[in-house]
Amino acid sequence: MNAQSAMMGSKEQLREKWMKPEVITGSEILLRSLLLEGVECVFGYPGGAVLYIYDAMHGFDDFKHVLTRHEQGAIHAADGYARASGNVGVCIATSGPGATNLVTGIATAYMDSVPLVVITGNVATNFIGTDAFQEADITGITMPITKHSYLVRDVEDLPRIIHEAFHIASTGRKGPVLIDIPKDVSANKTMFKPVTEVNIRGYNPTVNPNRLQTDKLLKAIESAQRPLILAGGGVVYSGGHEELYQFVTTTGIPITTTLLGLGGFPSGHDLWTGMPGMHGTFASNKALQNTDLLINIGARFDDRVTMKLQGFAPHAKVVHIDIDPAEIGKNVPTDIPIVGDVKSVLEILNKDAKYAHVDAWRAQVMQWKEEQPLQYEDSETELKPQWVIEMLHRTTQGQAIVTTDVGQHQMWAAQFYKFNQPRSFVTSGGLGTMGFGFPSAIGAQMAHPDRLVISINGDGGMQMCAQELAICAINNIPVKVVIINNQVLGMVRQWQEIIYKGRYSHIDLEGSPDFPKLAEAYGVKGLRATNKEEAEAAWQEALNTSGPVVVEFVVRKGENVYPMVQAGDTIDQMLLGDSE
Repeated sequence: MNAQSAMMGSKEQLREKWMKPEVITGSEILLRSLLLEGVECVFGYPGGAVLYIYDAMHGFDDFKHVLTRHEQGAIHAADGYARASGNVGVCIATSGPGATNLVTGIATAYMDSVPLVVITGNVATNFIGTDAFQEADITGITMPITKHSYLVRDVEDLPRIIHEAFHIASTGRKGPVLIDIPKDVSANKTMFKPVTEVNIRGYNPTVNPNRLQTDKLLKAIESAQRPLILAGGGVVYSGGHEELYQFVTTTGIPITTTLLGLGGFPSGHDLWTGMPGMHGTFASNKALQNTDLLINIGARFDDRVTMKLQGFAPHAKVVHIDIDPAEIGKNVPTDIPIVGDVKSVLEILNKDAKYAHVDAWRAQVMQWKEEQPLQYEDSETELKPQWVIEMLHRTTQGQAIVTTDVGQHQMWAAQFYKFNQPRSFVTSGGLGTMGFGFPSAIGAQMAHPDRLVISINGDGGMQMCAQELAICAINNIPVKVVIINNQVLGMVRQWQEIIYKGRYSHIDLEGSPDFPKLAEAYGVKGLRATNKEEAEAAWQEALNTSGPVVVEFVVRKGENVYPMVQAGDTIDQMLLGDSE
């Protein structure tokens, strides 16, 4: 018997053990059910209402739990795990403040269609509605930001609810599902009967598209003179990156990918124009404004992509492919709607797709790429953040999983780190959550223990989650933490400079900690660089270190992200540099 067969046999034996019918508590049912759903790791923080659940973990060696230092760290880690792996992320918190500390993370996952199962404790059922100690109506609070939620009132319902929650979170348009478990339900006993089937009335997401609609798209391509593909996170979430590559290379249509779509198509390909929108490339934005057939594949026409809607893609017939019919026509009028899973839609399209004879258009798009590439004014006396990101890409050959926080560094990472693989870029797109970057890297590293994971943060966002360094130190989670330190809330400063005419208000981060010393206080190696020579040396030392490392890059304070489209302008009205 080889090692793989032995492992499979071991897993089957464990599964048989977990499925054994016997009278156990709701807490034990929860843990067994999570394992049966294939959960490898749960992130959490205990408290009174979940103590029966944590008691059930005691001595349960099959169940892996990571104790974070804040509930928000737990849910962001679960989110990073889900984005990097494609599996459902799981976190646990207690009632009241424990549950409400998860709200930002739930909203983050909801906005970006990330599959999570969020488990909260609650006061005993007979205390619900009495304003008991640490009681909060978490199902009510989170109703607008969850795909579905459950308040479990009977322990016998628990196996069914858990199985349904994982199904809902991971199918259709993915998203977070909340399970609220009162304390008495977690303590009550019943005969455990594992649930393996799902039958949810009214829930049947469309996977396969209407063939009449896909035929319309293929005919539209034949008649188009200036077609363009806009690919979003749906490509990555559906696992449709290979089908997208085939579609693009077969048709020869230029492609732009949104922030969440980065990695869904290789950035080194000639037909890729970069990212579109507020901080998108010149070529992408010009192509969007001149296309006569815009094929949206798994993107939701976010306002940071379209900017001023009146005037967005003014010459285009619009095709929108999306798993969620509510997104189609919501922001941009759609001529050819196609509801279905991106991977399935592309598989059908690829059967009959043909080369688009639009040589003049391709040449024009390539000319825009050559005329106005992403650029910045480098310096030999101070570190430029763009150079730092380029160095990270060069030294890792673009093979790392990169997570970011939110702000200027996020945009620079999206612009200057070239992604060629799906699920290699983890960032908060829709909600723009500061404090997300570092904890999500912990989750991504847990999902891929053998891959290099880099967490790129600003000096502001890092201070919202720095306590999670303890997890890396204790568990030797080898995340390489990059801090782009410009001593200011950079994106806010940029807006105040350009839009608010230099009226700077409450953006100075003076008094921030000495980040290398902060890292060392947690038992993590800390390094600092202020010039290129130091940067190369510090980063190489980080790469050569087997455990976690924090590297602070002190960069120019007044650097701006360009291109930039101001609010109220169309996406071809770009500021290309500080001289404009």
